[in-house]
Amino acid sequence: MSRPILEVIALGPEDAAAAQAGGADRLELVSDMAADGLTPARETFARVRSACDLPVRVMLRSANDFCAGGAARLDALCATAGALRAEGATEYVLGFLGEDGGVDLAAVAAVVEAIGPEARWTFHRAIDRAADRDAVREQLAGQAGLDTYLTAGSASGVDDGLGTLLAEAERGSGPRILVGGGLALKHVPVLRAAGIDAFHIGGASRPRGWDAPVDADAVRVWREALDA
Repeated sequence: MSRPILEVIALGPEDAAAAQAGGADRLELVSDMAADGLTPARETFARVRSACDLPVRVMLRSANDFCAGGAARLDALCATAGALRAEGATEYVLGFLGEDGGVDLAAVAAVVEAIGPEARWTFHRAIDRAADRDAVREQLAGQAGLDTYLTAGSASGVDDGLGTLLAEAERGSGPRILVGGGLALKHVPVLRAAGIDAFHIGGASRPRGWDAPVDADAVRVWREALDA
């Protein structure tokens, strides 16, 4: 197996530098974790790029839910996405559900147009809240730039979603599975044995809580566990 990907949530440049020092491969850049991660400011993205050499996937989410909202809210998000693209962002995280629990394809298409055809992106844990996760994959099949699903296998976390993750890994097709959401070190051996090669941590990289920065030593523990 190739070296597994370790993605760490960052809120700013201090987090970015610590994540890189600990052995992270990629960042998910967000703001406002009290709302489970919203779009960061363009200026924050610029500072993070200056602080590390890691690829940065930028969250595109404007409220603490999984819907795109009305036309005005979606237009504002697309404008922000365009500004981030102009600043140099090339990787993103997004995902929108409609009232029926299926993918809001119109919203996804609008944001993907704003980030451009060259961008790579993750469909985030909206898949874990969807009415039918297999239908989500079918709806998004062939979407330009989609290369990853961030998922715990369940809305309640990896403990409950482990069976789903293993079943999806066994299929072995489509975008990469990036496991995150209640992920613990105890899950790593069974996930690695199933061929899953991408892992996402947030609170696990901050032993002192979200009010403290990423801890390089905590990231290093995960790096060593994934490489074992």
